[in-house]
Amino acid sequence: MTLDTLPVIDFSRLDAGPAEAARFRDELRAAMHEVGFLYLAGHGIPQDLTDAILEVSRRFFELPEEEKLAIENVHSPQFRGYTRVGGELTDGGIDWREQIDIGVERDAVEPGPGVAEYWRLEGPNLWPAALPEMREIVSEWTERLSTVSLALLRALAVSLGAPEDTFDAAFAARAFPVLKIVRYPGESNPEPKQGVGSHRDGGVLTLLLVEPGKGGLQVEYQGKWIDAPQVPGTFVVNIGEMLELATNGYLKATLHRVISPLRGTDRISLPFFYNPALDATMPQLAVSPEFQAKARGLSVDPTNSPILETYGDNALRYRLRAHPNVVAEHHADLL
Repeated sequence: MTLDTLPVIDFSRLDAGPAEAARFRDELRAAMHEVGFLYLAGHGIPQDLTDAILEVSRRFFELPEEEKLAIENVHSPQFRGYTRVGGELTDGGIDWREQIDIGVERDAVEPGPGVAEYWRLEGPNLWPAALPEMREIVSEWTERLSTVSLALLRALAVSLGAPEDTFDAAFAARAFPVLKIVRYPGESNPEPKQGVGSHRDGGVLTLLLVEPGKGGLQVEYQGKWIDAPQVPGTFVVNIGEMLELATNGYLKATLHRVISPLRGTDRISLPFFYNPALDATMPQLAVSPEFQAKARGLSVDPTNSPILETYGDNALRYRLRAHPNVVAEHHADLL
């Protein structure tokens, strides 16, 4: 199979009658088995909400440096808040981007004997004082994308011959979605520079919104990099390592990277990571024999790190690797 661009599927077909829904599920399964990435159209997210979150995101990055640094992630044991350009590492290299990380707003969990280390990730967010409206916009965005994400997981389960509610228990009570609001300042000139190094997502499902007219995302397929520019009205959706684990590699967590824009330009990007509770272990899907026979086993990420069964262990490992400044400030006992 040759591929020049990611497949496009229409989410609204899930509500277009049983036959159309079955065809949608088959196309979803095929895309996530073959490529691990797709464009999702017909998702029903209101355009005014999309416009609002892109607008407030750009306004955040236009704030004075001292206002952004007031919520720098070094102030958050949960790795929330602002990361300055050059403040995150991927695949051993420096990512040329600035961002704010926003998770589920909960009380912090005190470390101590018998408390799993990954509970350190649970806690409050850091919000910019100059943009009080950001919290409400992000909250609605998270709620709506969580609904779409759970529907996609249920569709995948059915498409593989498993019960529709297979994933519900892992997500129902304390799902752990994370939104990154990212700005890539132009650094390519014109030779490409790293925006984000090659990696696989460590969670379950990612929905990515890119502002109109922008590119930079590249997806690995059969040893080649495929460009995945923004397509109007769609999200880029991809599988994370925990879903690969749940299907013994039938569904594919695919390597991808981001190339920095050309100098003089920039790019706003909003990856939404739909993850289970920190203490959840992904259920092994009772996959139909015809799909079990095509399961590839688990891939290994570029650092040769195995996929861990408990989601929180994977999430904490990634954070410790990516943000050494926060580790030094709050988690030196884990070094």
